[in-house]
Amino acid sequence: MSNANILLGVNIDHAATVREARYRGLGQKFGPIVEPDLIEIALFSEKAGADGITVHPREDERHVQKSDVLKIREVISTRLNMEMAATDEMMAFALEVHPDSICVVPESREEVTTEGGLDVVGNFERVKAIVNTAASAGIVTSLFIDPDSDQIAASADSGASHIELHTGAYANAYYLENGADEFDRLLVGTKQGLDLKLKVNAGHGINYTNIKEVRTIPNLHELNIGHSIVSRALFCGIADAVREMKSLING
Repeated sequence: MSNANILLGVNIDHAATVREARYRGLGQKFGPIVEPDLIEIALFSEKAGADGITVHPREDERHVQKSDVLKIREVISTRLNMEMAATDEMMAFALEVHPDSICVVPESREEVTTEGGLDVVGNFERVKAIVNTAASAGIVTSLFIDPDSDQIAASADSGASHIELHTGAYANAYYLENGADEFDRLLVGTKQGLDLKLKVNAGHGINYTNIKEVRTIPNLHELNIGHSIVSRALFCGIADAVREMKSLING
């Protein structure tokens, strides 16, 4: 069984990682003086079929800068999805940027990329406050969570309209004996989310191989994919990398 018209959100954080490896500390972040130019990456991605651009500005600005987010908001014609920590500072920035959607994620200073899902149960009041503040501004909220029954139920109770199931454990287990078990967790989690009237997205560790199985999860709304697309772009360019992934998602 496969889906039709699953949306593709292209996360361009790690294009910024490449830029910062060479130009960190340089005041100029756009144009011919720096490469890759994140604005061009975003524009090439949407022209190649991306349904949205995802960015994750972190407190220490290790890759995407706040100036990147503001500039991308100005120039893209598709949706902007901003991943963010559950902090007052990032909520204030989201209100300044006014992305089409936010995805609330856990955040650790030590990690290179987001590892593990948000603990909605343990931080329910803070998460609910963010959902309400975003809704008042007309911003859609998704919660990045593990496919755990309690977390899914709490996400629905918070008022969020979307969840993004963390597929990292599945991706790590894909070639191992427990790969099928992790896939089953995604199936069960997706069904629970849909039963609770949530739109279900998925992301983290999805690549050009496991996408052929991920896309069979019924009624997924959107997949947010970054590292694998940026990696493929090293060989074929960002436009072809996005087109290939979009083709694999929807067969």
